[in-house]
Amino acid sequence: MGIPGTDPLTVEVVELIGAVVARYHDEYEQAAAEHSLTGAQARVLGLLSLEPLPMRRIAQRMKCEPSNITGIVDRLEARGLVERRPDPADRRVKVAAATDEGRATARLLRTSLDFAQEPLAELSTQERTALRDLLQRMLGAPAGS
Repeated sequence: MGIPGTDPLTVEVVELIGAVVARYHDEYEQAAAEHSLTGAQARVLGLLSLEPLPMRRIAQRMKCEPSNITGIVDRLEARGLVERRPDPADRRVKVAAATDEGRATARLLRTSLDFAQEPLAELSTQERTALRDLLQRMLGAPAGS
């Protein structure tokens, strides 16, 4: 038995995953730039379009320091895409939340990512479901969740 991860199939799968991630990242950066956003700003806006979050939680999800998030949120707020509000659960804490314009921009960003949507459209529902379940399993999430 060889070293784990060195069999040719595993190496090929890892390289393919890397290629998919690189293409997605490039397209995401391009889509963000078309809205005069950096990739990081677009990712924060995408998170906040789903739910308001405290800075610390945004930083955890983005895997960066809260001070970096403060600057990103400041720039998004200056453009009217995000606003700071008191946290309903603890009014001493501020949460960042997407404005209506911010949610609309996040929707436009998501729909402009052709790389992910076009190839997936070529797969059957059964194939997309299997791919989703396998990816969730790789990430430790229950299949179909």
